[in-house]
Amino acid sequence: MNTAYQFLHFVQYAAIRNWSVQYMIGGNKISSLFPIRTLGTYINEENERYEISDPSKEYGILGVNNQAGIFDAYKENGAKIKQKYKKMQEGWIAFNPYRVNVGSVGVKRSCHQNEYISPAYVVFSCKKGLLPDFLYLLMKTQTFNQTIRLNTTGSVRQSLSFKNLSALSIPMPSLEEQNKLMHSYNTIIGKFRRIEQNNAGIELKTEQYIRKALDLDKDNGNRDNRLLRFIHFKNTLNRWDSYAIKEQYKSKWPIVKLGELITSISTGTTPPTIHKEYFNGNIRFYTPADITGEMYLGNTERHISKEAVDKGAARVFEKGTILFVGIGSTVGKVGIVNEDMVSSNQQITGFMVDERLVCPEYVYCFLYYNKDISTAEQSKTTLPIVNQSKISRIPIPIPSKEIQEEIVSNVSAAKARIRELKSKATSLKAQALQDFERALFIL
Repeated sequence: MNTAYQFLHFVQYAAIRNWSVQYMIGGNKISSLFPIRTLGTYINEENERYEISDPSKEYGILGVNNQAGIFDAYKENGAKIKQKYKKMQEGWIAFNPYRVNVGSVGVKRSCHQNEYISPAYVVFSCKKGLLPDFLYLLMKTQTFNQTIRLNTTGSVRQSLSFKNLSALSIPMPSLEEQNKLMHSYNTIIGKFRRIEQNNAGIELKTEQYIRKALDLDKDNGNRDNRLLRFIHFKNTLNRWDSYAIKEQYKSKWPIVKLGELITSISTGTTPPTIHKEYFNGNIRFYTPADITGEMYLGNTERHISKEAVDKGAARVFEKGTILFVGIGSTVGKVGIVNEDMVSSNQQITGFMVDERLVCPEYVYCFLYYNKDISTAEQSKTTLPIVNQSKISRIPIPIPSKEIQEEIVSNVSAAKARIRELKSKATSLKAQALQDFERALFIL
């Protein structure tokens, strides 16, 4: 058949499995120095589902995301599980069929304690001749990601089925060559992990430095091995549980409640009235994910309009406001607004302090490196909460201004070093995957 037409493209009917025009034009064209093989020859779908509803047992559930890959998500009592789950073994791969195009794929490893995973995920194993880690990395490359995007289906929400995945072509080096590629990748990743360990060490030393500078110590009432502990009912007891008296702190400096230093405090809001047209304005819109551990908040790509603020769809926090995540799994994260104004969502509480008494940056340093103190009164419910009143009750030692400034200076230097190393680590991680991709595909 003559197919040399400028505007016509002929496809064999037997080869049609996706009615998308972009797929028809070339949804699976890759080039490599290695042999090109159909992926389905090397993988098996693991679709068996298990009943895990025994109310006398807890079951470990796995999750998948684009950062960690497979991770231990949570444990659930069988009485609350209303459907059958898939079960994963070490070396098996799972992906979210709706988010695989953004890298939501992972390999189950020996470090994972949980073994069950939602039936919504696609789970498969690799046959002899294909290393799971090799395929996992291949699926994380930009080249393969482009192929995945062209092979997803669905009119509203794009999805990659196991059937479509199996029909894709991939470069297939020998096992020896796969191991060589993995060795080169892991050599660079080893440098990346050493930098991460170095950063963790810097953070630990900084925390120890602050505790030493403040002469901060836990007074748990057990230094003389007493089994009874007495507390002052009037001055100490805020809650009727043992968690409320679990730990008390002492310091050589005066300890005050944070509320005595706060000049203004408010919680952000994200009501339903914040429509799409409110975004792309001039006011930065921060979420808990933007509070990354830096003292000052970094730039965010989300902006809202003044109209959104005027209509009560968001709250503005001025420069110098300390932001505190008060709801959710990241409760206790802190940062300082270093721009003229910033809008926050309802999970974030913002407060300003009297700078005649305390440096805002010092408050950040204390809260960041003493999260056990700042979140000690969080509500022990399904959703951890530290509201305004609980923030106001956080005890904080107040050293002299000179000591505060010295602490801030040292923490700033540590943060700068961590930031420098993080940048290097990020480059190394990207380089490792790029080198792997260049060795595998002809780009």
